[in-house]
Amino acid sequence: MSTLLKLRCGPLFLALVIIASSCGFAQEKADSTPPGEEQAGFKEFASLAQKYAGLHRKIEGSLPKLKTNSSPALIDARQQTLAEHIQQARENAHPGDIFSPAASEAFHRVIARTFRGSQGDNARATIRQGAPVANAHLQVNHAYPSKLPHTTVPPTLLQKFPKLPPELAYRIVGKDLVLLDVKANLIADVMRQALP
Repeated sequence: MSTLLKLRCGPLFLALVIIASSCGFAQEKADSTPPGEEQAGFKEFASLAQKYAGLHRKIEGSLPKLKTNSSPALIDARQQTLAEHIQQARENAHPGDIFSPAASEAFHRVIARTFRGSQGDNARATIRQGAPVANAHLQVNHAYPSKLPHTTVPPTLLQKFPKLPPELAYRIVGKDLVLLDVKANLIADVMRQALP
């Protein structure tokens, strides 16, 4: 038996293979499970998003109900009224009200890790396919411009982001991550320079 074959079959070689495999498993597990700081940041974000959704529901519940055969003009008018009431209730809203510092840090880490990893190219391709918007400066508590497309957030990111209440959705505008109130068409919050 040659020396090379003895080495490949020997206990040292098997130990190295096991160590290398377990390191790869640990790395994969670390990538799929956010560290404690990210979990805490995402927990804070989820709580703030739920608080916003509660305000939205309270205001929406105070408005007259639409009939199933309501005209598009009535639907638009109700959306505008809902938006105005939310804007009044959040007249001092500013970036970071929902994307708090701890939440922003968690989002930045997850986004950076995703774009550096094996799924980074797919995430970039998804964003490019969705007619990415550049040079649009969106403001919190203002309407999402009707002429701006809604760029798709890559599924690889959505799977890692906290789940949102139905009133809210993630959007990408340029390099910013936007939290959109879909029924009121309002920008609930913006995280600037979120994407690499």
